[in-house]
Amino acid sequence: MDKKKILSTVDHTLLSQTATWEDIKRICDEGMKYEVASICIPPSYIREAKNYVGDKLALCTVIGFPNGYMTKATKIYETMDAIANGADEIDMVINLGHVKDKKYDLIEEEIREIKKACGSKILKVIIETCFLTEEEKINMCKVVTNAGADFIKTSTGFGTGGATREDIELFVKHVGSNVKIKAAGGVRDLATAEDFINLGVSRLGTSSIIKIINKEEVTGY
Repeated sequence: MDKKKILSTVDHTLLSQTATWEDIKRICDEGMKYEVASICIPPSYIREAKNYVGDKLALCTVIGFPNGYMTKATKIYETMDAIANGADEIDMVINLGHVKDKKYDLIEEEIREIKKACGSKILKVIIETCFLTEEEKINMCKVVTNAGADFIKTSTGFGTGGATREDIELFVKHVGSNVKIKAAGGVRDLATAEDFINLGVSRLGTSSIIKIINKEEVTGY
């Protein structure tokens, strides 16, 4: 698969707690150079990044990150604030405790209201697959579909594991036709990226692909 095609699916990501503006600026520069789908950065840098890139690059940020247990009102406010600052895409984390309690109606309501706050902006829903059973993953596919989100996403990168081939196959089987798939965590080489895309993934959350192209060391997942 052509590297340019792979790069066009990448949400070039930097969510490190110690990320500085110089780090974010580098991500912006790489994102524009390699024509990625978006860069995914902390909310506190969205306004500065928007002023830097203008309309040359889509900006993605995270909501309720990384644990997802904030209140619905807090997540809605975070979403509105991020969009006001220039975010084009929102990656939100669900309340995993609600999954374990089988409170799927509350999760669906939260996603639906955050999507409403997004308006025309893209909403991706992180379900953190490493903490869920297969039954819970299937139920979340249904919830995300019913709530009207644009994407279902595997992982935050801060859990105990990232995207797997098995989870992508499960998503493909159980999400509705209106929902696209984002794989995050574990995308550390071009072969994995190509495999996920061939399975049906539309977005890849990673910084590793560009590091590989630049012949840099890849660590973590």
